[in-house]
Amino acid sequence: MTDEPASGGARGQASYYIYRSLGTAMKLLPEPISATAASAVSAVLSASRHDERAMYARHLKRVLGRELTDAEVRDWTRRAFQEYARYWMEGARMSGVRPATIRRRFSIESGYEHLVEHMERGKGVIMALPHIGTWEWGGAWLALQGYPMTAVAEPLEPPELYQWMVAEREAIGITIVKLEPKASGTLLRTLRSGGLVGLLCDRDLVGNGVEVEFFGERTTLPGGPATLALRTGAALLPTAVFSGPGLHHTGVIMAPVDTERTDSLRADVSRVTQAVAKDLEALIRRAPDQWHLFQPNWPSDSADEK
Repeated sequence: MTDEPASGGARGQASYYIYRSLGTAMKLLPEPISATAASAVSAVLSASRHDERAMYARHLKRVLGRELTDAEVRDWTRRAFQEYARYWMEGARMSGVRPATIRRRFSIESGYEHLVEHMERGKGVIMALPHIGTWEWGGAWLALQGYPMTAVAEPLEPPELYQWMVAEREAIGITIVKLEPKASGTLLRTLRSGGLVGLLCDRDLVGNGVEVEFFGERTTLPGGPATLALRTGAALLPTAVFSGPGLHHTGVIMAPVDTERTDSLRADVSRVTQAVAKDLEALIRRAPDQWHLFQPNWPSDSADEK
């Protein structure tokens, strides 16, 4: 739902009122005006957020697998900030979008049969998502098809900001579970009742993830999707929602990851998480400018910052 929690106290309260006011304004303004405002904000951020630009350039080099010229970095970074601003603009407007508009502006390019087949089996489905495009559009569309999604979000400060963002997502049919120790129990119950869970899993927010190779370099990614799938028998489907073309959104659902038990739970979690990482690579490579990752994600990122 967000990349970094707001700090507490007066600053946190200010963040709450700013986010809520901007969100309300985005909803009330005509869409073209909201889009223009978001584009203007992205231009300012692209020019001023030097650390984020540099970090995105590092990630882009990994994704593309080559060195980039200064001109290429500027072009890709400008587009990345534009896509990020679009994500926030569309997220702010989502709860006010008519169901007919959601249906008209969303389609599944491939893999929908995997979701339907495994939901009908009654053991639940886990969608492993990268921070690509606007995943909430996919969640809203799936709710309209009779497949409401349960997702996890890190807590925000102040609590009013978190509660507001939860209410916005629940208004479009997405149930939000707070990222905390007891979240796994809620997800297990959802899957065991045959439900759908969506987990963003291209960043190890908690810091206790599984070591994998991701874009040619060792890092850690969350082991939750693999653990839940192995414990429940739920299908694990790497999935992304890409922005475009135009105002449209396009979902891609990959084939289920092999979650057959072959070893100890720890070894199987490691194997399955690595498989998910490889599929996430393929999805991210389709649209690197839509990958909303401006923070360190590999140990060498933080080491080089010191």
